[in-house]
Amino acid sequence: MSLISKIPLAEWINEFVKWLTQFTGFFNGITTGIGAVVDLFQWFFDLLPQWLFIILIIGITYWATRKERKWTLLVFEFLGLLLIWNLGFWRDMTQTLTLVLTSSLIAIIIGIPLGILMAKSKTFETIMKPILDLMQTMPAFVYLIPAVAFFGIGMVPGVIASVIFAMPPTVRMTNLGIRQVPADLIEAADSYGSTSWQKLVKVQLPLAKSTLMAGVNQSMMLALSMVVIASMIGAMGLGTQVYFAVGRNDAGSGFTSGLAIVILAIILDRMTQAFNKKKH
Repeated sequence: MSLISKIPLAEWINEFVKWLTQFTGFFNGITTGIGAVVDLFQWFFDLLPQWLFIILIIGITYWATRKERKWTLLVFEFLGLLLIWNLGFWRDMTQTLTLVLTSSLIAIIIGIPLGILMAKSKTFETIMKPILDLMQTMPAFVYLIPAVAFFGIGMVPGVIASVIFAMPPTVRMTNLGIRQVPADLIEAADSYGSTSWQKLVKVQLPLAKSTLMAGVNQSMMLALSMVVIASMIGAMGLGTQVYFAVGRNDAGSGFTSGLAIVILAIILDRMTQAFNKKKH
């Protein structure tokens, strides 16, 4: 028999979640807003014929890597997207891309300002670090429970869970990048009478771009890693195909849909890395 009574932590959390669920108007507003972004991305991808989508991706990559002439990447993108099309996963691929882009966009919009605040305030950094640790180390499946409670099932709760899981790298790397800006450059900006906003926009953020973009890249990859887990709460895409294959013990379908995720992950990773490199 324990000498110390058990802390009813689970009960407290359940009561807190139950209390939050009464704010249906707030959560419905978030659902509507995120749903609109998801629908916009999906509408655009559905509007493009497959051949035009492939040409567009190759064209963007060629423009981003024009100094390095990465022909192997262009050939990989062409063959990889053709394979996804041939396997019948095109619509699933665009749904997964919608989930990743929406999650990444929200993570960037929220994460970069938080990273800037962390760089500007030591107190805020001290508060945020354990929160970010919790967000990164909590098992991803746990996020599905409140996501369903607040937002139901579908793409929106999948996006919410992906944002929580994927945002920490953007916040951390933004903070790190700004803090690594040389002090003499900050002093030079101060000597010219720059305001805090001018220093941030014209000195700190440009110099922190590489580090910041590395965080965005990692957030995008983490969001992509959530697609299979998000499929458990109704988020459509390639993750659904993997989830169904596991349920049917279908190794072939699981491998082919997983291969499509790998192809998409490599394309997104290489494209974001290409945009991160300085153009000479």
